[in-house]
Order: sequence, then structure tokens, then C-alpha cells
Amino acid sequence: MSNQKPTIVLVHGAFAESASWNGVIARLQEHGVRAIAAANPLRSLSSDAAYVRDVIASVDGPVVLVGHSYAGMIITQAAADSSNVVGLVYVNAFVPETGQSAFDLSTSAPGSTLGDALAAYPVATGGNEFVIRPELFHDQFAADVPEDVTDIMAATQRPVTQAALSEGLATDRPAWKDIPSWHVFGDQDRNIPVAVLRAGAARASSRGTTEIAGASHATSVSNPEAVAATIAEAGKAYVAASEEAAA
Repeated sequence: MSNQKPTIVLVHGAFAESASWNGVIARLQEHGVRAIAAANPLRSLSSDAAYVRDVIASVDGPVVLVGHSYAGMIITQAAADSSNVVGLVYVNAFVPETGQSAFDLSTSAPGSTLGDALAAYPVATGGNEFVIRPELFHDQFAADVPEDVTDIMAATQRPVTQAALSEGLATDRPAWKDIPSWHVFGDQDRNIPVAVLRAGAARASSRGTTEIAGASHATSVSNPEAVAATIAEAGKAYVAASEEAAA
């Protein structure tokens, strides 16, 4: 181990794209922290996780892996096979057990209104992909973000396949069982019920949980300071552990 600052690898979820991390990245860079926002394909859990593993493998040194929403599935899978991941941060994100899918978790407690906001389109390779209907995007995804911003977010959202949301976690040992995790989420999330987010943090024996009153599913956009602070906690914990081990 070393006391090198970890690189932060950020993975967006469904109906978002890598620019959704811009505010978080700006705050990390102010403190000299390197961050990479991966372009999540959103095609299948297995292939999305394989892509993220490739991104992690390109980083020289330790990594704190951050996932938003569906990307909680991906980071749980990808980090299980990546020796340089030293911390996990779940941002309004699923924390799955082996075999669980995003669909399973999203319906494990009442409160999500996402299903009624979606439009489905056929995919040439089979099945459907989903988008949030633009006229509903603000209220559904990011009610605490100005509408001129959410209008752009709705236009740039990346669709997710039904296959990705239906595929269960394959790894026999989810990464959060071995890698310390931190959790940050809003209590007004309309995509993932807050009870699911709280249960995920408890399941993973969270090292630090931040629940933001009034915040939507788009916490990285509406509250980038809180998300960056949670990521910083994960990075500092790794550096402190490294220094203690070296002493």
C-alpha cells in the first residue's frame, strides 16, 4: 500500500451521462484530486462492468470507484475483480447482493414512480431500451435542479436496455463485502425508493452515510459539494490506513 492519493473513477447510471459529474469533478480538482468520468454503455450489467474494469485497469495506482443509480450494480461487479479499488461510493445507488437485479431492488420497497415516466423503444439486437419522457424528466429525475438545466439533461440522457436492468449480479462475492463503502443520497428520490437506499447502506456496513433532505435522484448535479465530500472521505480513509500501515 502507499499514501498516494487515489484516482476517482465516476460511473453514471441510467438516463444520465458522464457530464452529470461535472460539478463533482470541479470540486475534486480544486483539491488536486484526479477524476475520470467513464462513459457507461448501459447495454448489459456484465458488459458494462467489463468496460468499467478496463477503465480501472488503465489507472496507475489506487482507485475510489463511484457509482450513481444503476451504476451501483456495475461498481459492485467491477470492483470484485479489480485489486486496485480501495473504496466504493454509492450515490443514490443500488447495493446488490449476488443474483439481484436493478429491477429487483427498485421494487423491493414502495415509492418509485419511474415506471410511469418511461418510454420504450426496440433495440436491433433484441428487446427494448428505456428513456425518461422529456416532459416528465424534471419532476421524475431532478426536481431540485433548475428546469433550464434539466431540459438539457433530458436531451442528453443515455437510454438503458431492459436487459441491463433485468440482469442479476453475477459475482459470488459483491465488492462491498470486502471494500469499504460510503453512501450519499437524497430523501426525495423518485427513481429508487429511499428505503432501498437506506437498506443498501446498512447492508454494506457503510463507513459513512449522508442523507440529504429534499434532494432528488440527481444528487451529483444538485448537491455536488456533498457528493465530493463523501468521495473525499473515502480517499482520506485510504491514505490514513496506508500511513498507519507504513508506520
